[in-house]
Amino acid sequence: MEFITGKHISRRTMLRGVGATIGLPLFDAMIPAQSAWASSPEGIAAERTRLVCIEQVHGAAGCNELGASLNLWNPRAEGRDFDLTPTSLSSLEPFQDYLTIVSNTDSRMADAFSPQEIGGDHFRTAAVFMTQAHPKQTEGSDVHIGTSLDQLYVNKYGHETPIPSVQLTIENVDQAGGCAYGYACAYTDNISWASPNEPLPMVRDPRAVFEMLFGAGGSPEQRSARRQADRSILDWMLEEISALRRDLGPADGLRLDQYTENIRELEQRIQRIEAQNASGEERNIPEAPVGVPDEFAEHMKLMFDLQVLAFTSNTTRVFSLKMGRDASPRVYPESGSGSPFHAASHHGGREERIKDFAKINAYHVAMLPYFLEKLKNTTEGDSNLLDKTAIMYGSAMADSNLHNHVRCPLFFVGGANGALEGGRHIKAPAGTPMANAMLDLLHKIGVDDIETFGNSTGTFSI
Repeated sequence: MEFITGKHISRRTMLRGVGATIGLPLFDAMIPAQSAWASSPEGIAAERTRLVCIEQVHGAAGCNELGASLNLWNPRAEGRDFDLTPTSLSSLEPFQDYLTIVSNTDSRMADAFSPQEIGGDHFRTAAVFMTQAHPKQTEGSDVHIGTSLDQLYVNKYGHETPIPSVQLTIENVDQAGGCAYGYACAYTDNISWASPNEPLPMVRDPRAVFEMLFGAGGSPEQRSARRQADRSILDWMLEEISALRRDLGPADGLRLDQYTENIRELEQRIQRIEAQNASGEERNIPEAPVGVPDEFAEHMKLMFDLQVLAFTSNTTRVFSLKMGRDASPRVYPESGSGSPFHAASHHGGREERIKDFAKINAYHVAMLPYFLEKLKNTTEGDSNLLDKTAIMYGSAMADSNLHNHVRCPLFFVGGANGALEGGRHIKAPAGTPMANAMLDLLHKIGVDDIETFGNSTGTFSI
């Protein structure tokens, strides 16, 4: 560790030990006394908005005519006085003041542009969500679509953090070559694109994410030694932690203890899952890596906890998360539906089946409050991480039964450092591209030097 004794600890201070590197939360000791912290490069960087983009695959039950009339996704009232009770967003009521619902926007770049593209909606939609660009139909390596929203943010600010961005997925997306209807699997397997022809691989295994974030890779020998010793990465840096604690005040000392305890607890949860999955007992998803929980909710919680720790330590400010695959046969019994996901999404326009699919939509959205609560309870300076985060949640598919892309589900949650007002349902004029709302988000979080995004026709204020 290197810092100037008697002045302040650098925001870039790291704890190191046996191939592991752990960033630290923002301590009071990192803010120089009697300095213009807010206007300094470090102060400005510390206040940069965190960005999370979540794709809910295959649209929503509330996006067909009947589902919309029942308000199964968007609330009936516009403006501030809206009721989430009948919607799939009802679990977000405790965070309604942070919630901005944008209804009636389209993702027409996922449409078939030629007869040869008909039938390929599954293999276009995922790639379109965060790019709002139309993918080139190819099964080869010459894929082409557009740079995604998250990576436009990374291009401007990603150099300020050790890891520019992390891409997460809950289901298997490691297929290669062609998938179907003339489309490369790269389109349906990835939502983040560093450039029009560079999809960014997504990580499914929480252990892999943990080691990526905390520099716990090292050499194969170091990784093997740590696991065989059955010790936390924190055990390899106890002297560093003790030395740091001596230079912190009481409040910072408590902050350090809580942060390291959160790391240890998360690591132990991953270890328990690995031990259970390696025990020889029958698994619900036998093809998954040993570190992947069989239970969907536990997998989501681990991924969210990893994001909170990464935001706390400023290891990265950008995550994308793909919640599933369009054609997934996964069943979510905790949702109250016993139907496989893809079968439920093709509801045939029948009311009872539309409501059944809405249960799965609601279950997926209900994963968010856990994350939002963690962010809100994590203080940083004079605020909390939820106030400093922008979360975008939606899909480039609308009516999953018809595979259309008109009036798609979309909402934003978080304060984004004051850029998102929250507590609003905003209905766009018919025909508004979703890209317009995304362009406005980019402008609000500091990427204000671009005039267009995807098929935007301007900005639609969120």
